[in-house]
Amino acid sequence: MSSPAALHQNAPAPDAAPDRRLQHLVRTIPDYPRPGVMFRDITTLIADPAGLAGAVEGLIAPFRASGVTLVAGIEARGFILGGAAALALGVGFVPIRKKGKLPAKTIGQDYALEYGVDTIEVHADAIGAGDRVLVVDDLIATGGTAAAAVDLVRRSGGTVVAASFVIDLPELGGAARLVARNVHVHTLIAFEGE
Repeated sequence: MSSPAALHQNAPAPDAAPDRRLQHLVRTIPDYPRPGVMFRDITTLIADPAGLAGAVEGLIAPFRASGVTLVAGIEARGFILGGAAALALGVGFVPIRKKGKLPAKTIGQDYALEYGVDTIEVHADAIGAGDRVLVVDDLIATGGTAAAAVDLVRRSGGTVVAASFVIDLPELGGAARLVARNVHVHTLIAFEGE
């Protein structure tokens, strides 16, 4: 079996043959949330029925036969895409939330921000030994939140099948960061810059 790094390298490069229809549905907002950042907004993509269906199918297609038992979506846009992905795969959905948002016993994972540390959590009983988990979010940038989500899945006893994103910002290195953690990374489209 190929290593996750090899799987990522052998997958079509996100910018080599992007789904132009999906790429055109993503709205770019300059200078948000701070000057110099080009914010990639998927709300325009998910408002389009064909765009939403295409994105969900693109996120899960390589993993239909991989024995996924759960989809874990990262707050907040990962809830939208992850819930739809779980439904399409016929498996359960697990929310990965910001600290203090889940009502039952949780396990948490810290991750670095530009100026500080934040924490995400999952219910302690949401993922168990033997679960094969597809982690889903809208975008991979620096990879801090996604790496913390992977750690939560693994600490819960689950196996990360892959991490799947609509958008990759390759210059920020998040996909490479996950590959270095032995995670198969799948993205649909890429944008240059932040």
